[in-house]
Amino acid sequence: MKISRYSGFPQVPLDDRTWPGAAVTAPPRWLSTDLRDGNQALPVPMSPDRKLALFELLIELGYKEIEIGFPAASQDEYDFVRLLVEEDRIPDDVWVTVLVQARDELIERTTESLRGARRATLHLYNATSPVMRRLVFGMSRDECKDLAVQGTRLVMKYADKALDGCDVRFQYSPEHFCDTEPDFALEVCEAVMDVWQPGPGRPAILNFPTTVERSTPNVFADQIEWMHRNLSRREHVCLSVHPHNDRGTAVAAAELAVLAGAERVEGCLFGGGERAGNVCLVTLGLNLATQGIDPGVDFTDLDRVRRVVEECTGIPVPDRHPYGGDLVFTAFSGGHQDAIKKGLDALAREADAAGGHAGLPWTVPYLPVDPHDVGRTYEAVVRVTSQSGKAGPAYLLSTRYGLDLPRDLQIELGRAVQALAESGGGEIPPEQIKELFDAEYLDAAGPPPVLSSAVVTLHVGGGYGTAPDLARAVAALGVALGRDEVQIRVVHHPDSAARERGGRLAVYAEVTMDGASVWGAGLDGGLTGAAYAAVCAAVTRARRRGLPVDPCRRPAAPRNRRAITGR
Repeated sequence: MKISRYSGFPQVPLDDRTWPGAAVTAPPRWLSTDLRDGNQALPVPMSPDRKLALFELLIELGYKEIEIGFPAASQDEYDFVRLLVEEDRIPDDVWVTVLVQARDELIERTTESLRGARRATLHLYNATSPVMRRLVFGMSRDECKDLAVQGTRLVMKYADKALDGCDVRFQYSPEHFCDTEPDFALEVCEAVMDVWQPGPGRPAILNFPTTVERSTPNVFADQIEWMHRNLSRREHVCLSVHPHNDRGTAVAAAELAVLAGAERVEGCLFGGGERAGNVCLVTLGLNLATQGIDPGVDFTDLDRVRRVVEECTGIPVPDRHPYGGDLVFTAFSGGHQDAIKKGLDALAREADAAGGHAGLPWTVPYLPVDPHDVGRTYEAVVRVTSQSGKAGPAYLLSTRYGLDLPRDLQIELGRAVQALAESGGGEIPPEQIKELFDAEYLDAAGPPPVLSSAVVTLHVGGGYGTAPDLARAVAALGVALGRDEVQIRVVHHPDSAARERGGRLAVYAEVTMDGASVWGAGLDGGLTGAAYAAVCAAVTRARRRGLPVDPCRRPAAPRNRRAITGR
């Protein structure tokens, strides 16, 4: 790459900038350009049905300003605007916007498309940057300014003619603002306002696009603060921004622009639009939510929002897209999985103590937002591969099947799952992890033989660790195993789930013989039965490994199951 062909972006003379010390306390006004900028950038533009479905989604989410099209661009665009107006599909509290270039015949047709609307914004634009003036239009600065001024007069002329009874707002955009000399951008905007005459009850919207993003976000923020300081009639002007994502920093540019004085942000759901797209409204909105600021838009069913956008545009949302991507609430790394599990466990304990999750601060590592808050579930949080370690399989067994394994058993199972993943080279689904666990730790044939100098440690969860319960279980199990030769102790895990999803009690047994430990698991309706089954499973595994299980004497199998289970 010939770096010498490129140069640094010019700085704005703003030594006393204030935006670095500012803080956002409320959301900006939002305008969705999905139906215009997002639509015109599609390989196959949306059909009227798909465009209508997306419009209805935007209304449902709570957007109050929606750019619905470019009526002069095609008959389809014109007809869609007419459909919304004639079928009375625009709610009373929603302002629709239509875009038009500063040309007489286009402004007339655009205005005609809104005939009968109750309220609408006419959005006029022309390019103002030196490159566009010189290479595309062959205009001087004065000619470029005159085009904007004449376009504003035409908007007013045709609005008076066609939109009687319509509450008309006016918006002007100096296209390529980010590449326009600040003093000239200000000069054009002032000239446009001299015609429109914003004042009480007659606001104007001045929209500043990064038509092609070429500067760092801090420079764009300086440009916005400079305009914010120098514009006249500021109290009657809404300062809006329209960031594109060519450098991948549109979100940062929008957020810093709001700190610098912008009051409105234009963008698309999931960042649709020309080239690298517009700024993503989903990311901006949920970024505010994670700071405790209500964005004023409802993203509590984000999966549905994504489905509708994908179906309407035909473009899938990337797996790693913030908040909405398939993998953003997923942990593959073992360290991440372990931290997430511990964070969720701690939150569950706090919720139990507080009587519910509502109002509890979200402090789970690696997850910036609670997936439940955006309509997603924890079922998909953990994905298990050869990189996952112990926590991922244990977390899935806990959340999906109600099996809370002791830590040492988590480590042992994690190694087995890792070996399976390495042999297959891919992701291990939860169902396969459960099958492996059942086959290795739960399946056991018949009662165990008498153990030689064994220590049995029972791991019991939930509310099944009271002293009388444990005493009865230890006594009954000792009889079944030959109590004089086996030491039995119990470790109670009060914060762990006691029952698996089928309603049976889960007990985990660690049987130690000659310094070697073997794990087993048992499920039963009662504490002693589950413990007995867990020891059986552990001894069966010990025999497979050739550990010193006495094959000569066996205790009598319990004639009455109630003697073991206490039922």
